Amino acid sequence: MRLHATVTVWEIFYRYCNSAVTGKKGRDMMEHKNYTLNSDFILLGLFSSSKTSLVFFSFVFFIFIMTITENTLMILLIHRDSRLHTPMYFLLSHLSFMDILHISNIVPKMIADFLSGSKTISFVGCGFQIFLSLTLLGGECLLLAAMSYDRYVAICHPLRYPMLMRDNSSGLLASGSWLVGILNSIVHTAFVLHFPFCHSRAIDHFFCEVPAMLKLSCIDTTHYERGVYVSGIIFLLIPFSMISISYVQILLTVFQMQSSGARQKSLSTCLFHMVVVVMYYGPFIFTYMRPRSYHTPGQDKFLAIFYTILTPTLNPIIYSFRNKDVLMAVKNIVQSKILNKTE
Repeated sequence: MRLHATVTVWEIFYRYCNSAVTGKKGRDMMEHKNYTLNSDFILLGLFSSSKTSLVFFSFVFFIFIMTITENTLMILLIHRDSRLHTPMYFLLSHLSFMDILHISNIVPKMIADFLSGSKTISFVGCGFQIFLSLTLLGGECLLLAAMSYDRYVAICHPLRYPMLMRDNSSGLLASGSWLVGILNSIVHTAFVLHFPFCHSRAIDHFFCEVPAMLKLSCIDTTHYERGVYVSGIIFLLIPFSMISISYVQILLTVFQMQSSGARQKSLSTCLFHMVVVVMYYGPFIFTYMRPRSYHTPGQDKFLAIFYTILTPTLNPIIYSFRNKDVLMAVKNIVQSKILNKTE
């Protein structure tokens, strides 16, 4: 029943988009018989049968387990320790949840394909990967901007922080990130899935990503790519600019601090945050805001590793586990466990 319901959703997307296409172009698109809900795609993936690929596969598997563990621990710590019930850690818990979903949407399929030797993915499965991936990527872009705003207010306007970042404010920022990400994903997923793929159905990537799938379409997708650029401005350039401006203001405030120790600590924190932000936004912008003709499969796969696999692993380390409040929460939980055992 669940599979039938999922297929129905994609059928609605498909029919809606085709109903929006009129004239000869619309009739030509409908005539491509190879485009059906039952057609499978082939994910060429990252791995081959060589020994080097086995080592790389082991590394990706280790990163996957590490990411799930780190982010789950982060969510549990924030939930259990009352001192972490602040707007910043509330946003961090949503970031951790997004990272868990994101890497779980991609890596398990890679692992299953490598172990089974199968590289096929159904039309429905591919559509679900696109939808969830775009939802989480877009939502995380907005959430990172919200987190930078939180840090800007906390450091540059500490007296106004309780008023500007109330509990309902952080809730609105988090829910807004999810909602806008979902709406954007619905639009792009619907359009990508209605394109006719009348040539090879082999996707030269390790998951169903929009730029890689556009290469399979046998019609001109220039108009749609313009829409991708607009989304790129909204979800990539504007949030990245906001984050950069926030950290510039933070650095200017930090340089005015009297304590050299506090200044060095703040500079170190800002530096690590910006490194992770650049690792996430840089490859993301380079992938989604270039014309399709400039894309190469190897380059796209290499860049996608940063914002799909590496940054979900680094986020809890950089944003959370380097923080004394989080370390204290871990220490308290460990001590309470030890005391319970001794009693």
